[in-house]
Amino acid sequence: MPTVISRALIATGAAAGLALLAAGTAAAHVEVTSPGAHQGDDAVLTFRVPDESETASTTKLSITLPNVDEAYTQPLAGWTPTLTKNDKNQYTTVTWTADPGNAGISPGQFQLFPVLVAPLPKQDRATFPAVQTYSDGKIVTWNQQPGPDGKEPENPTPSLTLAAADSDDDMAGMTSNTKSASETDNTARWLGGVGLVLGALGAAFGLGAIVRGRRA
Repeated sequence: MPTVISRALIATGAAAGLALLAAGTAAAHVEVTSPGAHQGDDAVLTFRVPDESETASTTKLSITLPNVDEAYTQPLAGWTPTLTKNDKNQYTTVTWTADPGNAGISPGQFQLFPVLVAPLPKQDRATFPAVQTYSDGKIVTWNQQPGPDGKEPENPTPSLTLAAADSDDDMAGMTSNTKSASETDNTARWLGGVGLVLGALGAAFGLGAIVRGRRA
């Protein structure tokens, strides 16, 4: 697995925690979170799925992925994940289906669905249209974009803002590494110069001792 594990798994706990906090305050929509997600990088996407029905449970969730090269689902008790690919061997969808005996997401409850993907698209915002299926056969599609007035639609598309690949954090890390390397190099040169001086002095003292010995 190339760079897939680098920072994505570290962010899993943070993503789930933020999603839990958001569940109590945000509108009851299917949403996606991934703190610190960067364009072209790997990331753990956590989908928060509330059940909005008063009588039926959510038994299936399907998410459209932006044609990623790698996708990995996390074991989730009571749910079976399915990944599909296109003719270019890219992952296009991930679907979770409630197992037999699992009632799914009951009314008034929500569930978190994590998936690790790589790489994220190199654009400012990534969208993940979703299809939510209920036990009574009702299907809700989350694929609407905000209108010209910016007003949120009834069934908004789960979306994620992505930081630029060469963000300030990355540049700061590069600058710090470059500075450290420069300081190390300067220190080595200084020590080397001191060594040369001491060597020259030692040679001079040695030569003086020989001359004095011959005169004696």
